[in-house]
Amino acid sequence: MQKIVAANWKMHGNRDTIIGLLQILQQRLDNIETEIEKIIFPPFVYIPLVMELLADSTIYTGSQNLSEYAQGAYTGEVAGSMLADIGCRYVLVGHSERRTLFAESDEVVAQKFAIAQQNGLVPVLCIGETLAQREAEQTENVITAQLQSVLDVVGIEAFANTVIAYEPVWAIGTGKTAMPEQAQTVHAAIRAFLMLQNGVIAKGVPLLYGGSVKAENAVELSEMPDINGALVGGASLDADEFAKIIEAFTN
Repeated sequence: MQKIVAANWKMHGNRDTIIGLLQILQQRLDNIETEIEKIIFPPFVYIPLVMELLADSTIYTGSQNLSEYAQGAYTGEVAGSMLADIGCRYVLVGHSERRTLFAESDEVVAQKFAIAQQNGLVPVLCIGETLAQREAEQTENVITAQLQSVLDVVGIEAFANTVIAYEPVWAIGTGKTAMPEQAQTVHAAIRAFLMLQNGVIAKGVPLLYGGSVKAENAVELSEMPDINGALVGGASLDADEFAKIIEAFTN
């Protein structure tokens, strides 16, 4: 099972801070022997800069979003083919901030997933429940519905080249984190749902946890059998903190 630790910088940073952050990160990673796949998701305009700075490293660059349309008169949108053309490997799909702040439906997320794969990109499919849904004991129903909406469009075979990130909405940017056992329970449910579709593919899908991941909780999260890495938000803007998270999943 490939372990992955990814950084979602969201709408943060400028040229100088990015250069400084990546210089420190690469220095830190030089001292860590790891086979973990590492990904940076910078804002759109800094993707070329990050790719240039990471050209000689083992860190991949991805996009935080893409359009559900192939090409056309969609001012302000970025096509999957464009991301592939400049060398992106991964793309986030269905992040809760896209679902809640920009009203992306399950149907739109599924279309973005399909467009990503059609252009050779690896989608990192984000799923998760709100606090109200968790308190109503609807977590499993919510995540399976989010998965099913994608399965209905692309089929289980598409998940052979997919990463899934479980991000409880109530834990993103709030400082709250699901207890490792809580996260493991949901990850196990995701794996079990996929197993019903295709056992071989289900066993190979990396499942990442996201939701206020920090160095201090990364070790416990990494010890859970179905948590194969992390999608890190705010903590990834600190090179030392992010390197510690990578080290936690390495060990």
